[in-house]
Amino acid sequence: MKYVLVSECLLGINCRYDGENSMCEELIEDLKDCAIIPICPEQLGGLTTPRPPAQINWGSGLDVLMKIAKVQRIDDKIDLSEQYVKGAEAALYLARLFGVKEAYLKEESPACGVNFIKRNDDKIEGSGVCAALLRAEGLILHSVE
Repeated sequence: MKYVLVSECLLGINCRYDGENSMCEELIEDLKDCAIIPICPEQLGGLTTPRPPAQINWGSGLDVLMKIAKVQRIDDKIDLSEQYVKGAEAALYLARLFGVKEAYLKEESPACGVNFIKRNDDKIEGSGVCAALLRAEGLILHSVE
């Protein structure tokens, strides 16, 4: 059985910052023969749902992992980097535990964005914190809008 990590919101779990989900029925159907390990790096890092939206202040997830950028709440600039890194590390732990080689992640998220993240409502090139850590581990990442 092939194990895959999947962003929880894509599975219909209301874990997004706004308390909603981004369910992708096509993805669920495509993965019906896989063992799905649902992850929400924000929740794994200790953040609540709902929660104020956050963004990477500059650079991307790799810069947060290197401690030269921060994930900050948009409203009051509170630094959430520690929670995002903790959540990414928890997702990596699960990947290692189950021998996961692939992850399906929600694009544009400060945690899960594979190719793009959002900053000031603009879509910019870069990955989220969890995506960057999983990519550094050698996982194949699939972007889901």
